[in-house]
Amino acid sequence: MAVDDGINQTGYADVAVHLIGAGGSGMRALGQMLMKYGARVSGSDMTENAGVGLLRDAGASIAIGQRGENIPADVDIVVYSAAIREQNPELLEAHSRGVQVVKYAEMLGQLMGERVGIAIAGTHGKSTTSAMVAYVLQAAGKKPNFIIGAMVDQLGGPSGVGGGDHFVAEACEFDRSFLHLQPKIATILNLEEDHLDCYRDLEEIIEAFRAFVSLVPADGVVVVNGDDRNALEAVSDANCRVETFGLSEQCTWCGEVVTEDGRTVGMVIYYDGDRISEIKLPLPGLHNAYNTLMAFAVLRNAGLSAEEIAATIGTFAGAKRRLTLRGQVRGITVVDDFAHHPTELQASLRALSSHYQPRRMYCVFQPHQHSRTRFLLKDFAQSFGLADEVIVPDIYFVRDSEKEKDYISAKDLVAQVRLRGGMAFYMKTFDVIVEYLKGVCESGDLIVTMGAGNIWEVSDAIIQWLERDG
Repeated sequence: MAVDDGINQTGYADVAVHLIGAGGSGMRALGQMLMKYGARVSGSDMTENAGVGLLRDAGASIAIGQRGENIPADVDIVVYSAAIREQNPELLEAHSRGVQVVKYAEMLGQLMGERVGIAIAGTHGKSTTSAMVAYVLQAAGKKPNFIIGAMVDQLGGPSGVGGGDHFVAEACEFDRSFLHLQPKIATILNLEEDHLDCYRDLEEIIEAFRAFVSLVPADGVVVVNGDDRNALEAVSDANCRVETFGLSEQCTWCGEVVTEDGRTVGMVIYYDGDRISEIKLPLPGLHNAYNTLMAFAVLRNAGLSAEEIAATIGTFAGAKRRLTLRGQVRGITVVDDFAHHPTELQASLRALSSHYQPRRMYCVFQPHQHSRTRFLLKDFAQSFGLADEVIVPDIYFVRDSEKEKDYISAKDLVAQVRLRGGMAFYMKTFDVIVEYLKGVCESGDLIVTMGAGNIWEVSDAIIQWLERDG
């Protein structure tokens, strides 16, 4: 069901919107944006989390636990996240009252349709690249509107209402959510297997991305990773202009890495073979070279000059929980990262090893979803080659059915890592993990917490311990 055309960005003043699953990264950002438009926002989530706290701080009324009575009597629109099931009591209550009910992605698509939509899609890197694009647009005085699934200090948060022509948003393929968007500029950063709880196989994922590309009008553009065979397949029959980016010479936007010292990456950018810019990144890792190259291409298509982009893009400091340095105390480095897919784990560990060159690297990885862990188990097990020790707590339970929990556990992942010669341990609780790390870590070591759940709490506890006892 589409959002009522009578409710637009300027017409949200005093509109009552209720968010089911309000603490999720995208929903939280949407709630903050709606409040900036003047809406009265309420919502609910199953647990207390950082997103819930941020919404409350902004003035929203958020309940913990989901019950029909949480929905205000005067509600105008109920928005629910892709993780919410049809039998959710608040969703059932909204339907029974005849209230307008829309998915998060539908609401996002409506907002995007009123601007020049920039939709950043791909299996990995969406938050970093979306934030980078929004940051450079903002620095160039373009006053972008944006919704990003991560906190970005340089943008003042995960969402912004600038009143300019552009609307930047992540385009998530889970549950085919990105098919509700209305982009003028779209991207595919990369494309591989993920979300196999809602896709049959890789071919079905490629088909979904192909449908996403078809949303771009004939006068729009798709910027796609020219070094990614799956991504290229998704744009094979696009009805708009297609530009490729990558490190290969045949790409429209070709990046040549000229310096990489473990801390910064220097890159020369060519467009159709002509050298147009040289930039230096403060973000470690070759994967961030790809992210930046794509952002550069998008920004040029959004109307910025190469000089405007180069002047700012190198000062982008990244999004929260993306190789975020939490602290260096007593010679011990603590980093937190959002990586929750095998390819992301490998890229992050490679970047950390090169950047910090630690004596030993302890990776505390919290698997996200039982289904993802089961479908990609062998790939996960092969991802930790650069870590000296891998510590795995229980799998973060989200979206899966109770039955799915019976198929696989964190102990299965630990066993697979050990079979491949790795040193891995299962530790059920965060408290046990923290106590273990206190006993083994020494100066020169690096601890990285990884995962899309609440594993950041371990890095918090380690930093508190180091600062308290230092």
